[in-house]
Amino acid sequence: MNRETIKEIMHEQGILPQSRFGQNFLCDENIISSIVSLCGISREDHVLEIGPGLGSLTVPLSELGCDLTCVEIDTGLAAYLSSHITGANIVNCDFLKYESAACPDVVVSNIPYYVMTDIMKRLFGDFSGARRMVFMVEDEAVARIDCGPNSKQYGPLAILCKLYGSFNYEFRVPHTAFVPQPNTTSAVISFSRRDTADILSPEFVKFLNACFSMRRKMLKKNLAAVASSEDINEAFSRLGISENARAEELEPAQFADLYLELMS
Repeated sequence: MNRETIKEIMHEQGILPQSRFGQNFLCDENIISSIVSLCGISREDHVLEIGPGLGSLTVPLSELGCDLTCVEIDTGLAAYLSSHITGANIVNCDFLKYESAACPDVVVSNIPYYVMTDIMKRLFGDFSGARRMVFMVEDEAVARIDCGPNSKQYGPLAILCKLYGSFNYEFRVPHTAFVPQPNTTSAVISFSRRDTADILSPEFVKFLNACFSMRRKMLKKNLAAVASSEDINEAFSRLGISENARAEELEPAQFADLYLELMS
């Protein structure tokens, strides 16, 4: 979809972008094509799109012949997509409350910036079996995704990203590629699953959140909410973790090992 098409649909349907949902509709056809290509989708794939909006990605995705499910929180947009796009199952709900028995093969989303962390945590916790994830995010937010220990940005999200698989910063997207135009620059990023993703689960996400619940406190004190002091001491000793360690000092793999020691 180009800018003219987006504006025409908005005018005909009486659609006004909702700032509370962070709605900015992608209208650059070259960027749209690049994102779809990055997904590496085959006809046998089950594809999950989060926040399809007016269908800028949904239309070309639906033409690939895959099993496509789109989760849209906006009732008006969901109704429009259901009546205008064939080849896609449109689900009208908040993705954070979305339930599915099947794990998708590929996930793609122009993630609303205000819920990026929550959505990505949910994906890596509940849908970590997907082999590929492609996201559009706020460019500045990449610092929270691609970072390591002992940095201010390091936390549960960065750890989940590292454990899920390989990360690629694909390209920047200018604000002019959207209707309406946001005040920030976006970025397209991708992840390819590795075996380290096997540890990921909703329980592991909760474990990480507990580890970072109070960043300035020692990790042992944060873990007191999920395990006994005896078990914590034994786990630290077996894994060679310092008694005074803070969560921000541990590598992603150490969190995986610690989780298995304490929670399995």
